[in-house]
Amino acid sequence: MTPSSSDSAIIPRQVFAIANQKGGVGKTTTAINLATALAAVGEQVMLVDLDPQGNASTGLGVTRSDRSPGAYEFLLGLEPLASCVRQTQIPGLSIMPASAALAGAEIELIDLERREHRLAEALSAHEGEARRRWSTILVDCPPSLGLVTLNALVAVDAVLVPVQAEFLALEGIGALSNTIERVKKRLNPKLQIAGVVLTMVDRRMTLSQQVVADVRTHFGELVFGTTIPRNVRIAEAPSHGLPVLIYDNACAGAQAYILLASEFIRRRREATDKPPSQVSHEPTA
Repeated sequence: MTPSSSDSAIIPRQVFAIANQKGGVGKTTTAINLATALAAVGEQVMLVDLDPQGNASTGLGVTRSDRSPGAYEFLLGLEPLASCVRQTQIPGLSIMPASAALAGAEIELIDLERREHRLAEALSAHEGEARRRWSTILVDCPPSLGLVTLNALVAVDAVLVPVQAEFLALEGIGALSNTIERVKKRLNPKLQIAGVVLTMVDRRMTLSQQVVADVRTHFGELVFGTTIPRNVRIAEAPSHGLPVLIYDNACAGAQAYILLASEFIRRRREATDKPPSQVSHEPTA
C-alpha cells in the first residue's frame, strides 16, 4: 500500500492511534509530547496507554501502584471510563494508564465476542462520553500488530506513524500500512493514515539524511515537515516522569514537538475544512 497525499486530509479527526510495529522508534515519546503540546494550547486531551510496558504512564508520572483500573480494565469492559482515567500534572491532559495486566489481554480477547471492537465500543459508550469530554484522544499502541493494536485501529479515526531515521525504516512501515488497509476494508472504513513523523533524525549523519529523503519520496505529503532530532533531553525526561516540553522546553527536542503539534493542528483543520468532493479516499498503487 502506497498512500496518496490526500490521505492526510480525509475527514475531521478526533481519535488517533500512534503506532508502529517496530519498537524504539519514538512512538511513546511522540504520544506524550504531542499530547502535552496540544493541552498547552488549550485542548482537552486524553492519552490512552495500550502498551503493557506502560512507558507513556511512566513518562507522565503515573506510579505503578496507581495504574489499575486503567486501560486493561477499560478494554475488557471491567470498569467504566471515569474509573480508568487519571488527571496528570499537566492541565488539560488526562491519561488512561497501562498496567502489566495488559500483557494478558491478547489471550483474553481471543474468546470474546466482537473482540476487535472492544475499545471502539467502550469509547462510544454512554452516548460517546469520551469524544464529548476530550477534543483529542491519542492511543499509544504496543510495538506489535496483535489484537490490542487491532482494537486501537478499529476505534480510531486515523493513525500517526513515527518512523526512526535509520536503516530498514520503511520495512516496518510496509507491514503496518498493509494492516491499516485491511482494517479499513473490513472493520473501520473511516481509517486513514494521518501522517508520518520522522524521529531520531541526526542531520550530521549521511544515512539519517538518506532515510529522511527515502521516506519523503515514498509517502509524499503524508510526511510531516517537522522532524524530531536525536536529543539527550528527550531521552532524560521520562526518568523524571515528565514530558520533555516540561523537563526542558528550550531544548531542540521540545521545540520540535511544539512545531509538530502546530503542524498537526493545521493539518487537522485543513481536513475539517476541505470539501469531501475534493478528497480521494483511495490510495494510489
